Amino acid sequence: MISLHHPGYWSDYELLDSGDFKKLERFGSIVLVRPEPQALWKPTLPEKDWKAAQVVFVGRSPSSGDWRKPANLPDRWNIRYQSPALDLKFRLAFTSFKHVGIFPEQAVNWEYIADRIKQIKSPNPRFLNLFAYTGGASLAARQAGAAVTHVDSVKQVVTWANENRQLSGLEDIRWMVDDAVKFVKKEIRRGNTYHGIILDPPAYGHGPDGEKWKLEDMVDDLVADVAQLLDPTEHFIVMNTYSLGFSAVVAGNLLRRHLPEGSVVETGELMLMAKTGVPLPLGVFARAAKTAK
Repeated sequence: MISLHHPGYWSDYELLDSGDFKKLERFGSIVLVRPEPQALWKPTLPEKDWKAAQVVFVGRSPSSGDWRKPANLPDRWNIRYQSPALDLKFRLAFTSFKHVGIFPEQAVNWEYIADRIKQIKSPNPRFLNLFAYTGGASLAARQAGAAVTHVDSVKQVVTWANENRQLSGLEDIRWMVDDAVKFVKKEIRRGNTYHGIILDPPAYGHGPDGEKWKLEDMVDDLVADVAQLLDPTEHFIVMNTYSLGFSAVVAGNLLRRHLPEGSVVETGELMLMAKTGVPLPLGVFARAAKTAK
């Protein structure tokens, strides 16, 4: 059974509307318009509400573009995510790839990670974040008490994640600028294991030394390797996919095929619920857990 999840604790983020392949969002006090390929419908809010946005992303190509914004608007600003379990802060910025440094729907996974870590019976839970970007999952795991290893192939992004760590008042995250596939294989050879793992592989990508990544060609081998890093007694794993047309059933099948016996798999879709009441789907996930007896 596929479940639908949307975050319930954001105050510094709000999806205001979506439609015409765009989304209207508020990050803190800044309202912006970005492309959104999933928004196939017409907007609900009137055009004047969309035109009131302070910042608009204008694409030059499918993967890059420019932001139109007032000169006096800062290029960087901070927001906070606060729930009964977590209190995290993030530095945001306007990038040429339409991103601002955070995927708000991932708060669903942050809550799941924090909850699962607190259920681990080991006194020293270990957590691995692969394709880790600016570190929301890393911060959640660290705040919940895990020893965290954060892996991303882009040095500037790892630096950004470290800034978020400092903003959130956290310490002692292990930062690795490395290709995720290579790192996993090295950890297998070292005999290292983790109680929790999240992997967020892109549809396409490159490692720090030009390694090519294509999701559908490589994800099965990656999941097979990652499964070897799970603590055999108690563990959990989350896999996200953002590739259009990549089903939650596919993600679930990959985990079921490779995970240790006793892992219970569930699948679902992450979404954001707009102020207008229209949900916006933003990727699928599969996750699994095994509890120590």
